[in-house]
Amino acid sequence: MAVYSIRDLEKLCGVKAHTIRIWEQRYGIIKPNRTDTNIRYYQDADLNLLLNIVVLNRNGHKISKIAKMSKEEIVEKVTAISEVNLDLDAQLDELTLAMVEMDEYKFDRILTANIDKLGFEKTMLQVMYPFLDKLSVFWLTGSISPIQENFISNLIRQKIIVAIDKQPFNENAQTQKFLIYLPEDENQELSLLFMHYLIKSRGKNVIYLGQNISLEDLFDACRIHRPDFIFTMITESFAKLPVQKYVDTLSQSFHFCQILLSGYQVVSQNVQSKGNVMVLSSLNETISFLNRLS
Repeated sequence: MAVYSIRDLEKLCGVKAHTIRIWEQRYGIIKPNRTDTNIRYYQDADLNLLLNIVVLNRNGHKISKIAKMSKEEIVEKVTAISEVNLDLDAQLDELTLAMVEMDEYKFDRILTANIDKLGFEKTMLQVMYPFLDKLSVFWLTGSISPIQENFISNLIRQKIIVAIDKQPFNENAQTQKFLIYLPEDENQELSLLFMHYLIKSRGKNVIYLGQNISLEDLFDACRIHRPDFIFTMITESFAKLPVQKYVDTLSQSFHFCQILLSGYQVVSQNVQSKGNVMVLSSLNETISFLNRLS
């Protein structure tokens, strides 16, 4: 069973610690446990209840009214809220609750409602990427467990793969071909999968190599496929080579195609984009580039 401080609740629920204390004292909404030294701590049930309360509160229910509801009534009212009518903050609260409870049904319900309304690409850009940003903060601050992070990441991964599979393969021999991969020690698979979707949804063909690809393996794949573009992201600290040297090696080894680069390390280290190398400094810039190709 996980244990949370009031600061953890503040991060996970988006409600100031001062406000949580007022809700405790004035309305008795949650009752913290205390250590032998009188320090507040909270457990999973407290976090789940508070997340549900925040969802109701952001949808117009007064705290004084919520305080009079049973836990069953609170959960029932949250379930009845139509996800497509929630603002972004409330969407993120619902997704956070699904992650904490490891509730696949709840997560799928929210995502499916958004996809039906916005389409897959806009759902990823407007809902899932803000949620993933929030998730990274939780992970860095230790507010969620690895199993919760893995659970939600795998659900998102499944959704992206399904969306990729729905895109038709372009049989035109003249169709531009992208080879996409992550170098060794890079782990941003969700971003690479979404890139796969973005390219394929614009009628291009994609050779997806996945993660942990060495230069030798990349050379073998390019020899077989002769792509028009190679796309990769360098986000983690690059241990094997300085980033610029790695990029220069890519440029020289694969001079017959255009190298597209993205990722934090590429931008922060001001990697020089010369010759057949192009730096895409943001997701919006990447999408604009793909749209121009289309």
